[in-house]
Amino acid sequence: MKLVASFLSTRDERIAEAIRGLAKVCGDPDFVGPCHPFSFTEYYEGELGSPLRRRFVSFERLAAPDSLPAVKLQSNSLEERLAEGGKRTVNIDPGYISLAHMILATCKGYTHRPYLRDGVYADLTLLYQDRRFRTLPWTYPDYAAEETREMFRTLRERYVLQLKQMGASS
Repeated sequence: MKLVASFLSTRDERIAEAIRGLAKVCGDPDFVGPCHPFSFTEYYEGELGSPLRRRFVSFERLAAPDSLPAVKLQSNSLEERLAEGGKRTVNIDPGYISLAHMILATCKGYTHRPYLRDGVYADLTLLYQDRRFRTLPWTYPDYAAEETREMFRTLRERYVLQLKQMGASS
């Protein structure tokens, strides 16, 4: 699987610091998207402030799907280390792209989120069908946006190429 993560904050330097911190766990980024204004929900503003900005990142090193809970727990720990005055300064949402779907890791259970381990659930966010990522009834509006799904399609292409290169080298 290809690890990806979303970083939300009011401060670009805090996002950069969080990316460096997660890279210690996931390996070097191979894609760092631009910081975009985030206005899909006000859910995070009470803790993180506003205006919020988001940056998507993917990581070069491929990982096994069963590593997702450990990555989520590491991202939670990183959020705590970067907190100020008892409030997070950055929100990190790790997940992965596979050939068939895009999964986010969450610590909030729900009917469409199977439990993995250690308090972490898998949120099936997007399905890959007919050469594109498709939404589900519960897909977050920001992940349902065409621009976001196109970015994930491009990252999936990179993942497919990585898989082919691994096969060619064995």
